[in-house]
Amino acid sequence: MSAAIQDSVGKVGDITFEARAGLLTLSFNRYRWEAGGRERVRSALQLGGVQGVQVRRIRRETPEAVLQFLAVTFEPVDAPGGAVIISCAGGGDIRAMVECLDVVLADLSEPWPTPREPAHKD
Repeated sequence: MSAAIQDSVGKVGDITFEARAGLLTLSFNRYRWEAGGRERVRSALQLGGVQGVQVRRIRRETPEAVLQFLAVTFEPVDAPGGAVIISCAGGGDIRAMVECLDVVLADLSEPWPTPREPAHKD
């Protein structure tokens, strides 16, 4: 999962947390490393069983701000639950406390060519 979303870009406003349903959804343009690169596809990552979400160094008040996702990791806490951490370029991250791992990544569009290969400063 982590390798698939590496170097994806999305807007802060394309992240939604539905507390009652326990769903965290991120929509973004994913760089298709598995296809040899040079193309992107609109994708979404959804976490289920989310009990709470924390963000660090992400400007939530700026919905047009662009995030570059670097990795997704899981830290077990009180198994089978834990924290799913989505790390962003620039040192920001999204931390979702989950009951268990319930994750779906889906491509939502046809891929399109991109002339640029991702580059970022950690």
